[in-house]
Amino acid sequence: MEKIFSRKTEDYLEAIFKIMNEKGYAKIKDISSFLDVKPPSAVEMVKKLNDRGLAIHKKYECVTLTPEGEEIGRIISDRHATIRAFLEIISVPKEIADSDACVMEHELHPETIGQIKNLVSFVKSAPDHPEWLEHFEIFCKTGEHTCGEKKHAEGEKAHSLTTLSIGI
Repeated sequence: MEKIFSRKTEDYLEAIFKIMNEKGYAKIKDISSFLDVKPPSAVEMVKKLNDRGLAIHKKYECVTLTPEGEEIGRIISDRHATIRAFLEIISVPKEIADSDACVMEHELHPETIGQIKNLVSFVKSAPDHPEWLEHFEIFCKTGEHTCGEKKHAEGEKAHSLTTLSIGI
C-alpha cells in the first residue's frame, strides 16, 4: 500500500471486503451493521470511497470495491487476522484479541506485521504443540517459569502488567 489512508477509510474497505467475501455483495445496511454506524454515515463514507476510486456505488445498489479498494481491504483484513491470531496464541481472550487487532492493524509497520505473521505461521505449523507455549500458559497463570528457576515480579501474576516494569 503506497498511499496512506485514514483508519476510518481502512475500516470501511476491510468491512466491505469481508462482507463481499461472505455474501458476494455489500449493501449499505450490511456495512453500517458491520461497523456499528448509522446508515447515513455509511452512505457518506461510501460516497467518499467512490469519489477516490476505491469503491463503486450507485444509489439503491450494492457496493463493490475497485481492484485498488479490494487490495487494500484484503491487506487490512489479513493484518487483522494475523494480529488476532498472535494475540490468541499468547492467551488474550478472543473478544479482546479481536478488538485490539482492530486498533493495531492500522498502527504497526508492515515489516512488524510480516514478522508477527511469520511467528503465527511457525507456531501453527509446528509438528507438536510447542512446549514453550505450554510453559507460557503456566507462566501467565502462576507468574513462575515451569523450570522453577525464575519468578516473575515476586510471585505476582503476569497479567497485572499495570504495575510491571520491564527492563530491556
